[in-house]
Amino acid sequence: MENSALGEDTPLSSGAPATRSRHSVNVFQAMALLLTFVMLAGVGGVLTAGLVIPVAAGASAVAKGTTQAFYDLPTDLEPGALAEASYIYANDGTTLLATFYVENREVVPLASISPYLQNAVIATEDRRFFSHGGIDPKGMTRAAVMNQIKKGTGQQGASTLTQQYVKNVLIEKANSAGDKAGVAEAQESTMDRKLREAKLAISLEKRMSKEDILAGYLNIAQFGLNVNGVEAAAKRYFGKSAADLSIVEAATIAGITQRPTAFDPTNDPAASERRRNVVLANMYKEGYITKEEYETARATPLVDTLNVQPINRGCVAAAGAAYFCDYVTKVILQDPAFGDTETARRDLLERGGLTIVTTIDLGKQAVADTELRTAVPVDDPNGIANAMVSVEPGTGKILAMAQNRDFSTAEPAPAGSTFVNYNTDAKHGGSNGFQAGSTFKAFVLAEWLHSGHTLRETVNASQQTWTAANFTGTPKSCMNLAGTDPWTPRNSDGVGKGMRTVLQATALSINTAFASMESKLSLCNIAEMADAVGFRAANGAPVETVMSMVLGTQYTTPLSMASAYATFAAGGTYCDPVAIASVTNADGSDHAVPQANCKPVLDTATVNAVNYALQQVLSPQGGAKASVLASHTAAGKTGTTNDNGSAWFVGYTPALSTAYWMGNPNRKVPMQHITIAGKPYSYVYGSSIAAPTWKRYMDTVLEGTPDIGFPDIAEAQLGKLPVIVPPVDPNATTAPPADPAAPPADPAAPPADASGQGNRGNHGNNN
Repeated sequence: MENSALGEDTPLSSGAPATRSRHSVNVFQAMALLLTFVMLAGVGGVLTAGLVIPVAAGASAVAKGTTQAFYDLPTDLEPGALAEASYIYANDGTTLLATFYVENREVVPLASISPYLQNAVIATEDRRFFSHGGIDPKGMTRAAVMNQIKKGTGQQGASTLTQQYVKNVLIEKANSAGDKAGVAEAQESTMDRKLREAKLAISLEKRMSKEDILAGYLNIAQFGLNVNGVEAAAKRYFGKSAADLSIVEAATIAGITQRPTAFDPTNDPAASERRRNVVLANMYKEGYITKEEYETARATPLVDTLNVQPINRGCVAAAGAAYFCDYVTKVILQDPAFGDTETARRDLLERGGLTIVTTIDLGKQAVADTELRTAVPVDDPNGIANAMVSVEPGTGKILAMAQNRDFSTAEPAPAGSTFVNYNTDAKHGGSNGFQAGSTFKAFVLAEWLHSGHTLRETVNASQQTWTAANFTGTPKSCMNLAGTDPWTPRNSDGVGKGMRTVLQATALSINTAFASMESKLSLCNIAEMADAVGFRAANGAPVETVMSMVLGTQYTTPLSMASAYATFAAGGTYCDPVAIASVTNADGSDHAVPQANCKPVLDTATVNAVNYALQQVLSPQGGAKASVLASHTAAGKTGTTNDNGSAWFVGYTPALSTAYWMGNPNRKVPMQHITIAGKPYSYVYGSSIAAPTWKRYMDTVLEGTPDIGFPDIAEAQLGKLPVIVPPVDPNATTAPPADPAAPPADPAAPPADASGQGNRGNHGNNN
């Protein structure tokens, strides 16, 4: 019997497509050739017939032109590696996230295929397989005669397994080359095609063993919709390897290949069972099973044997980890480690049989997914979304990546779903990013300390208007001229009046104080610091050197912020975020993967001081005091953009850095006078939902792990106690604390973030 299975694209040994014959063999010529095959095969064997037939055809009175036609047929076919599915796994290396393929196949050696299945296929498709030389002259002659006698009533097939293997290889080669005409030619029901297959089959049998041909056929043939090869079939229908198939299971699979759609047991169980029973009868007839085995297998209802497994094609199958899975595919399609062109990289993913082990920790992923959907329901009527990503400091490994949306590539996307990954940039399947808000202040703080300033140094926190002339430390060539208009940042409730220490300004996220700090630094140096520790603009642009940069006016992503803050957690070592731990090729060899490229970018004294300052945010005197972790020392920073459009919390321990973002990703919707998850909010700040959600997540995933803590700050970075002086602003309600190393609670402190006025519109962000 013949099948229409598709196989791997395999080049001819010459490296060029087979030349198609321009000659057509009519039925009488074909009959003459076939009869000659039979006669010669009876005298000298099938291989001799294959060698002599061109001469015989030339001597025949009815075969005018046939000799040249036969010579024009290709003789050399070199089967090669088959297209195989690639599998993406979680960091345990065993939990399957998704499968990618153009042909769902997993190639296995003949030794890993049940003898029952081998025998079932031989008994049904080609019972003389081990005795012929590539073609079955008796079967071909019988089929040719019967097809002429019963023309129009259906064609009889007579192809051997070798011929079917040849046919599938030819189809696959044409498919791979995008040659639709070649596919059609390989499938057409003509004597020309039969003769071409016969000649190639004879040639193939001279170079390949029967076992290799059988293994090639069993791996290339189609066994149902999107099921190629017996290993994929065994796993699809019975949830086991082809090596472990029973008699009845083997017969079921062997029966499918004649009509892969009609006999697919998931499509028509009754038809599949009838076909299975035919295969069982053939196995019994050929002596492969006993009468008792035959009767027992035949009496077994097919539906009782099935254990159908879903075909996990694409990232939709990864469920809660779908966005991470999509990120992994984007890395593969863009990174030169996987090929010189995107086309080559896609072919590798969909045809290369890769085993891809990722960095995702499904335990942390599940917690993140639950917490995000609890904080902001998928069906939030205001369209508010949230996203959270965790990175391991010192390695760059992405351990969790979640958002409160279901992954879908449908157009239009169903309610509550999207294909956009809010954790990443557009290049990696994400959005255009979100303004960083006051989370950017950590980079200004780092440059402040790196340039020799201290945490106890005081700055003027009173509201004032700034111009480029105030930034004397910034070369004019460095400052973005589009950002030189007068700029008047503000705080929402006046908490920033008077002189404040940098430590207090950090703990309470005072916009006006950070503007004063920024004016004493070089904007270029701040940009360089932000870039060095890992801040990345969502559009891939350099860090903007504008006065309002301190308030996080530039658009970034949660992944960028988690990676940047991981630099502080890792003692000043920055690592590129990585999602792939290892890749194994189909042949078992290791494939190169993108590296984290970890390198020290910040001196120890500076990073220890940054960590000390950011711990104060989570102290009883800080802006996120309600989010102190239950049993781990942590540091972090809140952030809220102007009009409460986005709210952030980025926090870390030495073991884990996590960034949380929330807002409406599709349009600017102020999170003001709004109800989320049944709770009303006058204003949503970084400390309102973001920080508490971060706390719940971190407490859960860090439970039972040691509290490592951070190294002590050096006295030089802490600085001298400030001299108490009257505040500059006579309306100030508070004076700087006597010991700013532990800033006291300020009765005028905002319950959450304040806002600031940006120089290119309102770019508010605080606390």
